[in-house]
Amino acid sequence: MPRAELELLSPARDADIGIEAVNHGADAVYIGGPGFGARDKASNSVTDIARLVRHAHRWHARVFVTLNTILRDDELEPARRLTHQLYDAGVDALIVQDMGLLDLDLPPIQLHASTQTDIRTPDKARFLQDVGFAQMVLARELTLAQIQAIAAQVTRATLEFFVHGALCVAYSGQCFISHALNGRSANRGNCSQECRQAYTVTDTHGRVVAHDKHVLSLKDNDQSANLAALLQAGIRSFKIEGRYKDMATIKNVTAHYRQLLDALMDAPTDGHSGLRAASSGRTRHFFTPDPQRGFNRGATDYFVNGRQIDIGAFDSPKHAGLPLGQVLSVGADHVDIQAEPADTVVHNGDAITWWDLQGELQGVPVNVAQPLGHGRWRLYTQTPISSCKDLRRDTAISRNRDMGWERLLDRPSAERSIPVDLILSTTPAGLALDAVDADGHHARVERPLAHQPSQHPEKTQAAVQQALGKLGGTLFSAASVTLAPDAAALFVPLSETNALRRDAVAALEAARDAAFERLPPAQPVQPPAPYPEDTLSYLANVYNSRAAAFYARHGVKLIAAAYESHEETGDVPLMITRHCVRWSLSLCPKQAKGVIGVQGTVRAEPMTLTHGSDTFTLRFDCKPCEMHVVGKLRKRVVREAQALPITFYRTRGQGPGQQSPGKTTA
Repeated sequence: MPRAELELLSPARDADIGIEAVNHGADAVYIGGPGFGARDKASNSVTDIARLVRHAHRWHARVFVTLNTILRDDELEPARRLTHQLYDAGVDALIVQDMGLLDLDLPPIQLHASTQTDIRTPDKARFLQDVGFAQMVLARELTLAQIQAIAAQVTRATLEFFVHGALCVAYSGQCFISHALNGRSANRGNCSQECRQAYTVTDTHGRVVAHDKHVLSLKDNDQSANLAALLQAGIRSFKIEGRYKDMATIKNVTAHYRQLLDALMDAPTDGHSGLRAASSGRTRHFFTPDPQRGFNRGATDYFVNGRQIDIGAFDSPKHAGLPLGQVLSVGADHVDIQAEPADTVVHNGDAITWWDLQGELQGVPVNVAQPLGHGRWRLYTQTPISSCKDLRRDTAISRNRDMGWERLLDRPSAERSIPVDLILSTTPAGLALDAVDADGHHARVERPLAHQPSQHPEKTQAAVQQALGKLGGTLFSAASVTLAPDAAALFVPLSETNALRRDAVAALEAARDAAFERLPPAQPVQPPAPYPEDTLSYLANVYNSRAAAFYARHGVKLIAAAYESHEETGDVPLMITRHCVRWSLSLCPKQAKGVIGVQGTVRAEPMTLTHGSDTFTLRFDCKPCEMHVVGKLRKRVVREAQALPITFYRTRGQGPGQQSPGKTTA
């Protein structure tokens, strides 16, 4: 992608959502295929993906398919066949994690490095560029300075960054807690989201420092205020998280960032002139986007502007909603509220939330909302009022489901079109209509017509211009309609005008189709670039013989098997995260530095994390400012896996000259 192009990259759970993402302004859409994607409940057939591709390519928008799980040896051939099917369907790029795929006979398709590849350093990013990745999404934990340092080293690949959506607390690809507890591997697309559970934290003396809090649950990413800074740092693809999100959410968030990026391109700053969108057309939205209206856990810009203390959604991982008002009174079968502001409308089917006296989020759907006047509403709830914990007078009420908003987004909510200039002129045998779109594509159509002077030239000219400009239902909108002087003087029947317009639209679409080019795959450098390290632990997620061979070819001498191979049975880091519980609870030695009477009394000693019968150790590595959640693989997981043979590459105890595929059944 040329550096002047900015890409808004939206997620799609299915093809219909992807189509609406394009309609609402996405330059590219990423979607899961029928297998091997890191969201196992968001798979799609190749046929449906082809349908999305056809729609996206009309706008010269792109479709990327996630093939980003780690693969067993027996899965490599099915994955290879799938890459060819996706290429034949017109897919523009594959988003991958497993380096074993690079060792296969792939079609000439562009490869993008998944977030699961955990790109945090210039060395890692440069290596991925040099082995053939054309685009890569950087770790969400990076600061602007770290992004800029990577951009200085990566000059041939496009840098991508998550700007919105849910945050994984661990570095992506470095979370094994779900697999350790229940055999559901995040690297295999089946994360059980243990980070959203409530935990109790105790110190080395057994003192409780946090009770039943969601200390590993983060607020949601929102980089709305940082787009210009990210652009300046080198980001060119702005990615929205959410392949499990519903249609309304994708419409809303895509529209929000489309408007922000358009504003950046329309008024470039910091020397960034000549910026353009990576796809065609401008989008008009029939609603005012507001990301707070959809599911969210509160907003954070995470580490982009340095470490922040308020990144956690520790009270609840649920969506509390937007403030609605407060309780006036509670009846046997209803609750009366005062909505704020007073003109707020409450709908049947809305849902309200409140915080109980223990600080837990409570909620209930509204069956019937009855207006009482002056902003007061009587809400008949789906659940009996007697079971609504701590719902009492003066309780602050929020709304986390607004049926009015949902109905608004259920309707057509955007219109995307490509501006086109139309010029009508004469030919010796009749008329010609030239159509030139905003991307410079040109089409010319001609029709025979006797040159008959108009008796009312001005009236005829206005009618012809109006008819030619009726481009509704097409890709295009009329930026201008011009009649050459000789054509303006002629009588042109409406039927001929309409025919010229239809033919020109078809010809221009054909010209756009002919000009569309697939993204070229990046070529790896020769000789093979050396990997930044010569030893790989289970953290490298090597799960098949091809991946091991790949790393060996790039100079790695010792390669351990992925955690999912069950070779690591003792206590090891199950999460590595930049989020620090000590920092968030104001118990970090760095926070005590310079505080009289406190400095020197706070140490980064381990803590214990407990949820039910599950206990983990929190270890703090202060030099890189990271936290490790340490635990071990549950024996039950190993026992249950015995029914399913797991084939992987074993290198333990082998030297670099002995690297050959081996099979182990776990």
